[in-house]
Formats: sequence, structure tokens, C-alpha cells
Amino acid sequence: MKQVLIVGASRGIGLEFVRQYRAAGAAVVATARQEEDLARLRELGATALKLDVLDAASSSGLAWQIDGNVFDVAVVNAGVNVRSSGLNSPTEADFDKVMRTNVLGPMRVIPQIAEYLAPGARLAVLSSRMGSIGSRASNSDWLYRASKAAVNSVLKDTALSLEGRAICVSFHPGWVRTDMGGSGADIDVSTSVAGMRTVLASVKAEHNGGYFNYDGQTIPW
Repeated sequence: MKQVLIVGASRGIGLEFVRQYRAAGAAVVATARQEEDLARLRELGATALKLDVLDAASSSGLAWQIDGNVFDVAVVNAGVNVRSSGLNSPTEADFDKVMRTNVLGPMRVIPQIAEYLAPGARLAVLSSRMGSIGSRASNSDWLYRASKAAVNSVLKDTALSLEGRAICVSFHPGWVRTDMGGSGADIDVSTSVAGMRTVLASVKAEHNGGYFNYDGQTIPW
């Protein structure tokens, strides 16, 4: 049976990953911060772990919570945005919130996960096309863009560190109808997650360190 870890599964994309992998028969371990979210994960048949990536002690305790597991797939799903337009300097509070969630969170969690990956495992970080510098044509939400460019760097370093052991990729999930994406977004969460699962199942060693759209198209860094 395939073993899957979803970090950040309280709602939206993370929760849908849990639903779809459970429906496919995988054993799923998933994390959330609040008890009501943990209860929802248990209802789906997942092993639910309490984790707050903004808390150093909670993050450092992830390793012992997953001890004994060997994951075929691990998805690090962290994302928060503070809307802005143009060159408006963020407040320190907004900067800390976005960068700690979107960048520090994965940097804390990935080292805890690494030794519990099966040979040839897939590790994905949920980024965004907004983190692409090569395709950028807008400066809206520049703090969020900076955070996603930074987490892309984290993914590339992870890919180099785990080369030969795991295949690591960064995803743009699409513009998805979630709390963050809004009701006017292009695709629903089911379509986004189904696409990313297909990509994860098909990538090979030469794709390690890649940056992909949910439908498998390559995104320029």
C-alpha cells in the first residue's frame, strides 16, 4: 500500500490531496493545527497529526510523530497571502506572516521528512506561478511573489540534497477556487489535485528539481 504524507491539510488543496489519495487506497498521514480540522482528516481515514509550522517546537517534533513510516509521496502545502499592489512596502507583521509561513515552514518541515522517504519517493512543494521570475509580467502581490520565488529556491536545494533518493518538484496548482484563489478562479480543487497527482506519478529522475504547472507543463524559473 502506498504511504502518503500531506503537510497542511486542513482545507482546500491539502484536504483534497487527502481525499483523493485515500480514495485511491493509499495510507495517508496528514497534518493540521486545529482539532476540528484533525477530526475531519480522521473522518477521511487519515492518520491526523497536530502540526504548526510557525512553531519551532511543533515543527521539530514532526520527525518523532512520523517515525516508523516510509513515505512514497510527501506534499508540503503551505501558503498565505497578504494582498498588495505596486511597490507598497509590507509591514513587518505582514512580511513575517507571509515569509514564515511560505518559506520558513517548508525549511523547517522538509528536513524532518527527508529520512522517512522511500527510495524513489516523490516530494512536492506547493509554490505558485507567481514565484516565477522568468515569466513575470505583473508586480501585484510582490510579497507573495517573493515568498514563492524563495520557496522555489528551497525546493531546488532540496532536490540537490536528495538527488538519487527522491524526485523533488515545485508545483503551481493553477488558479484554484479556494479561500485564497476566490470563487472566480479558473479551476476547482479536484481538477488541480488530480493533475498534480498524475504528474507526481509520472515524473522520473531527470525531472528532479523541476517546476511544473498542475497539468504537467514546465514553468520557467
